[in-house]
Amino acid sequence: MVTAVLNTFIKSKQIAAKADNTVSTGGNIKVEGVVKQFTQPDGTLMTALNNVDLDIEPGSFVSFIGPSGCGKSTLLRLIAGLEKPTEGTLSIDGTPITKPGYDRGLVFQNPTLFSWLNIYDNVAFSLKTRKIYKDNKSLVKEYLELVGLSDFEKAYPHQLSGGMAQRAAIARALIGHPKVLLLDEPLGALDAFTRMNMQDEIHRIHKEKGMTTIMVTHDVDEAVYLSDKVVVMSSRPSKVEKIIDINLFGNRERNNPEFLRLRSEILEILHFAGQVNEPDYYI
Repeated sequence: MVTAVLNTFIKSKQIAAKADNTVSTGGNIKVEGVVKQFTQPDGTLMTALNNVDLDIEPGSFVSFIGPSGCGKSTLLRLIAGLEKPTEGTLSIDGTPITKPGYDRGLVFQNPTLFSWLNIYDNVAFSLKTRKIYKDNKSLVKEYLELVGLSDFEKAYPHQLSGGMAQRAAIARALIGHPKVLLLDEPLGALDAFTRMNMQDEIHRIHKEKGMTTIMVTHDVDEAVYLSDKVVVMSSRPSKVEKIIDINLFGNRERNNPEFLRLRSEILEILHFAGQVNEPDYYI
């Protein structure tokens, strides 16, 4: 048993130490004066985001958190290039974001794997669509190893647990060496223990690969555990309520007094941002 654990530890260290000269450094994301409006069924305009400004440093891990429906995922989709702002601009390393690009990898709450492809082919899919698979096929096994799925490359999505399927989705997003990894509540559908294990995996991969990572989450503990900064957003029409620097100095234990203080600070801001009012009736 001890030998098996030791071998696993040594293997993980070898993976972490492997040089990968093709990995892009993290991208700098700028969001300037962004307003996003949607037309509702009755023809009226609904403002989801109202004059949002952000400067996300290369290689940092930033979480968006706020009341349900406040526009967190909308902002992430704008950065991904899946939506266009009504006003304002977004850019990556000075280049305007006008459409999706290979410099950004996106992982949704559900893994969205192709059910008819095995895990190897799911991870290799973007390489094949870009017609660069032949020269980069070794990357598929490398990234399956990175996320701990080397023994499951021939399995199909329905044969994997939720956590394993999400690992495959993360590998698929990373294999193109994006400058920015976008995570839209990627762990929301997992049970508590699997979720904590996956948080450790995401933290490890982020540190190893060095890309800028932006995550939408409703979980305050998750935001504090993973992030360098937490962007707390107000209720709709959403703006940036406050940006919290997470300075845990390497100690991300959940019972760390500083961890608990940061958690309480964010919860207090969220209570204000959510504008919870006393009801006008009582039961």
